Amino acid sequence: MGLLTGALYACLIVYLGGWYLGEWHGNFSLLLFILTIVTFGYWLAERLRFAPARRRAVEALESQHASRQAELARRGIAPVEDNLEDTRNRLLMQPWWLDWTAGLFPVICLVFLLRSFLYEPFKIPSGSMVPTLLVGDLILVNKYHYGVRLPVINKKIIDVNTPERGDVMVFRYPLDTRVDYIKRVVGLPGDEVAYRNKRLFINGQPVETVPLGEYYDEDGARYRQQFKEKLGAVEHRFLNNKEEPPFVMAAADFPYKENCRYTAEGVTCKVPAGHYFMMGDNRDNSQDSRAWGFVPDENIVGKAFLIWMNLGNLGRIGSFQ
Repeated sequence: MGLLTGALYACLIVYLGGWYLGEWHGNFSLLLFILTIVTFGYWLAERLRFAPARRRAVEALESQHASRQAELARRGIAPVEDNLEDTRNRLLMQPWWLDWTAGLFPVICLVFLLRSFLYEPFKIPSGSMVPTLLVGDLILVNKYHYGVRLPVINKKIIDVNTPERGDVMVFRYPLDTRVDYIKRVVGLPGDEVAYRNKRLFINGQPVETVPLGEYYDEDGARYRQQFKEKLGAVEHRFLNNKEEPPFVMAAADFPYKENCRYTAEGVTCKVPAGHYFMMGDNRDNSQDSRAWGFVPDENIVGKAFLIWMNLGNLGRIGSFQ
């Protein structure tokens, strides 16, 4: 068993190393699920087989020791000092391969359940959501806000809430579901969303914007125009760069691309049923639904709501809209 456990850990190290080096994409939910199942198997084996076997060995040792001491007493020989307690402790001690499997099962199981059904942490990798979220922000995502979903397969089993305009949502990228994206919900099913000449229109009505002055974008090392807008009940800031052209470059192909019209002024899309139109707050530095289309409901991961840490700026900690 020790050799088998060592081989399993070697595979895990190789997998995580390749993931870290970018050799392949990792599915952390699937990895946690597998680790939970494997460690649960070891935990059961420890409870049902290995621990009882160690206790029986100790009982046999104590019985032999008592018999030996009784025989010595019968012969009138003084009891012999021995290391019974040390031997007993060594027999009861878990081997390393059980310590690192069965012993970790409760922790891994708890992490799997919390991450799958309650909250999941993410790190912001790009500047597409500046100024709301900055590179390096560590955020929490509410996994049950939009419904309870089975882990790994992401199948919704209980409806709770539906996404609303203005929500900041994490989802699986439609063109590569192994990758998680974070954007703001702009269009709901049935909406017509237009982004023309750097103005946002929803169902033919322009979204009111208020200029806020310039914002220094540290990632782009330049000042950008900052505005405030209201989507649904959510008031938030976004950036525009007047030097960037208004047209949008579409992906080669995506589902329901026929619902979108691209011109030199921008793009207009009709959101299909069961899908959402997403945009980044850094409007000229965001690959979003304008380029690659709509996010289906089954791709939803959860609602982002809290910055719980930013190692470079502790003042970033707190909720956001």
